[in-house]
Amino acid sequence: MTRWGALVLILPLIMLMSVYFWELGDIRECQLSGGHWDYLATTCREQPQPFTPFIERHSLLVNGGMLLSVVGLVMCFLGLYIKRR
Repeated sequence: MTRWGALVLILPLIMLMSVYFWELGDIRECQLSGGHWDYLATTCREQPQPFTPFIERHSLLVNGGMLLSVVGLVMCFLGLYIKRR
């Protein structure tokens, strides 16, 4: 159970960071070309756009990933707490 718990603990965080940095790369590319990133439409625009936080745009991904990480942490604790037979 400890191995599965460690996997469930770490994988959602890696996926969350991957999505965040993938989007950040697109944003930086748009800004370097002189545009303004539209966070809701995920496109580069000519006019300035309002900022929308990552958690508002991807709330299910962030909250679900954190919930899975907590489940993985509990699985790790249970795996270390319960004696092997």
